[in-house]
Amino acid sequence: MKISHLSKRALSSLSQTPVSSLDLAMVREILNAVEFQVWTEMQHRDQRHSIVVLRRFDSLLPTAVRAERAAALLHDVGKNISDLGFLSRVVATVVGPRGQRFADYHNHEKLGADLIHSISDPRTVALIGGTVDDDVAMLLQAADDI
Repeated sequence: MKISHLSKRALSSLSQTPVSSLDLAMVREILNAVEFQVWTEMQHRDQRHSIVVLRRFDSLLPTAVRAERAAALLHDVGKNISDLGFLSRVVATVVGPRGQRFADYHNHEKLGADLIHSISDPRTVALIGGTVDDDVAMLLQAADDI
């Protein structure tokens, strides 16, 4: 990942402003009730980021089905497990997976897939966990990396 991308992502993550009521309604329409509950437990910065990723993903793949769109919204849900704040995430990104919480942060895809495996469509779980290698997975990754 490029330094400029990481810098832009870090700057956009400074704020903990909640998402708008319109965005919240959109998320509620896409996710099932239990997925929505898990999503609301994400930090506000991660919620906002997930909505940005969903919008990019929708523009890259307008025919995406609900399970794929849910993956865009839930792709970082595993970051909840590390329970790191902004500065700790920056440090974890720089120093790598040292210690359990930093390791959890770096392994958030698998942890996220494990977290939602019993509440989400298998397609959503596979996309979040990175266990599928197809065009949709590539577009979802691109939407996250832009």
